[in-house]
Amino acid sequence: MKFTEEHEWLRREDDVVVVGITEHATTQLGDIVFVELPEVGTTVTKDEEVVVIESVKAASDIMSPIDGEIVEVNTALADTPALANDDAIGAGWFFKIKPSDPSQMDEYMDEAAYNAFIA
Repeated sequence: MKFTEEHEWLRREDDVVVVGITEHATTQLGDIVFVELPEVGTTVTKDEEVVVIESVKAASDIMSPIDGEIVEVNTALADTPALANDDAIGAGWFFKIKPSDPSQMDEYMDEAAYNAFIA
């Protein structure tokens, strides 16, 4: 897994990358009450807004960490946005993207570096 300074995580699964937010991010946000996901088939560029989340504390935009095409979204979050709080790195993922340049993941932190970043 890789981690961004914006508290997103990326996990490669075959030819797609799964993206979500970290447990640290969900702790900072508080209870997530709404998630707006991108449309499947949308082509996005790195740092483009792709997800809007609202929590009891704030609204936040999640940016795409890499260029590519959205190939799947976690529709369970529409009915149960708290999945992002309950299982941030598992069932609470946001979207899957087919990267146009997989090497973009190389610029992000590994778990040890991310843990040092948030310490």
